[in-house]
Parts: sequence; C-alpha cells; structure tokens
Amino acid sequence: MTLRDRLLALLVVIIWGMNFVIIKYGLQGMPPFLLAGLRFLLVAFPAIFFIPRPKLPWRWLALYGMTMSFGQFAFLFCAIKVGMPAGLASLVLQAQVFFTLLLGMLVFAERLRIHHAIGIVVATLGMLLLAQASLRNQGAAVPIAGLLLTLGAAFSWAIGNLTNKKIMAIFPQQGILPLVVWSALIPIVPFLVCSGLFDDRQRVLDSLLHLQMGSVVVIVYLSFAATLLGYSIWGNLLARYETWRVAPLALLVPLVGLASAWLLMGEALSSLQIGGALLVLAGMAVNTFGLPRWGIAARK
Repeated sequence: MTLRDRLLALLVVIIWGMNFVIIKYGLQGMPPFLLAGLRFLLVAFPAIFFIPRPKLPWRWLALYGMTMSFGQFAFLFCAIKVGMPAGLASLVLQAQVFFTLLLGMLVFAERLRIHHAIGIVVATLGMLLLAQASLRNQGAAVPIAGLLLTLGAAFSWAIGNLTNKKIMAIFPQQGILPLVVWSALIPIVPFLVCSGLFDDRQRVLDSLLHLQMGSVVVIVYLSFAATLLGYSIWGNLLARYETWRVAPLALLVPLVGLASAWLLMGEALSSLQIGGALLVLAGMAVNTFGLPRWGIAARK
C-alpha cells in the first residue's frame, strides 16, 4: 500500500473513530433510528440530482445499501437497545475484520502471509484486553442477545466490504462515489420504519419539530464525513487492494474512539485500556510493515 493510501486509510480511521463521540452527542437530541435515516437521506439528497446513477443492476445497489448501511447500524442500534454497552459494542463490531478476511479467502481466494496472521493475532489480544477493560467499567453481565446482534452488525459490515469489492471487480468503470450516493437510497425507508416501530414516537416528533443546531451538525458530519468521504475512500482501497491489507486497519477505530472520548468528554483511560491499545498498534504495525528483521540487524 502506498504512503498516500495509508494516510487516506488513517483519515478514515480517525473520522470513524470520532463517530462514537459524535453519535453519543447526537443521540441526546434525536432517537437512534431517526438519526440514521436522516443521515442517509442527506447522503442521497440532493447528490442524486448531480451524480449519475452507476450503470449496474439495482440488486447490487440494494445488497450494498442493506449490508454496509442498514444492516450494520440496525443490528448495532438494536444491540445497544437491549443492553449491550456502547463501548464494548464498538469493540465487538471489529469482528468484521475476521469475517471480511474469511470471506475474502472464500470468495476471492486471497491468501494470508505469516506476518499478517501474527499481526492480526496480536491485535486481537489487544482487542480482548480492551473488551475486558470495558466489562470492568460496566460492572454488569453482557446480554447474549446484545452480543449476537453486534456480531450480526459485524457480519453485515463484512458482507458490505465484499460486495463493494465484487462490484468494483465486475463493473470497474463505475466510481465509488456514485455507488455510495445511490445506495444511500436503500436504507432510508427501512430506518424510518424502524424508527416508527422502536423509537419513542413523542421524542421523534419533538426532535423534528424542535430540531437543534447540534443535531444538524451531527447529521452533517455523519452524512458527509463518515459516509460520503469515509465510505468512498474505504471502498476505493478495498477495490484496489487485498482485503487483508485494508480490513485490519479498522481495528484502530476503537482506539481513536477511546482517545476522542478522553480528549473531548473527559473519559479516563485505565492501564488495561492503554495496554490493549498498544497491543493493537503493535499488531497493526506487524500487519502493515512486516516482522522486524532483528536477525539481519544483528549480523550486521
């Protein structure tokens, strides 16, 4: 991966890591499914009037929109609703990395090199430490339904990753931005239906009738930064590189989330969280740059 693409991937990691603080703030003034529906509504409109529809069957747009956008966040919001701690959910969601790698090997016959496997194992140990720290902070048992729903969100994200890669392989002439914009039409109605079923109706009316400027800023950030920019860069990287080069970088997202919560919301970091974060960084370094050549250095 070129230095430019690594920096672009890091930009996406930072944007998505900030999501957790942004969403937490946004949910203070708006229920979750309504927030998600308005997010993708702003992604699609007015952009679809200026960006031509990609020349591919609607079933591909539907598959991408229902997995990458609707399925991922619908499962995640339901998990949090049934009692899954938000911090732990952000960590379990990164199981998408392993689902993506497994599906990549099955669908695209991709092979992992030894240092990629080692890096992923080290990063996984770090994620487990972060999960343990999250459980200690919560001090309560994790509901099995919440865990399964979060894994469902992770699997949906992985399917979205592979759908993105498959679309770009079959229709290489199509750009990523039209795919992101037009696929955003797909989850709008399902999210609004879920809002009617699961969100508090009085709160939905109040948040729409008395729309706060803070909610507008949150929706704009989620629509333009996290979705249009983030999805486009991520999709472009997945289209041009093997999944094992791109997907593991998402393991850095919770680290940015922890750091942003610490900087912007004053949430303290425990020694266990710091240790887990360092392991994740070490695993990502091995996955990206390979194993240190200590033997060669020693002989010199």
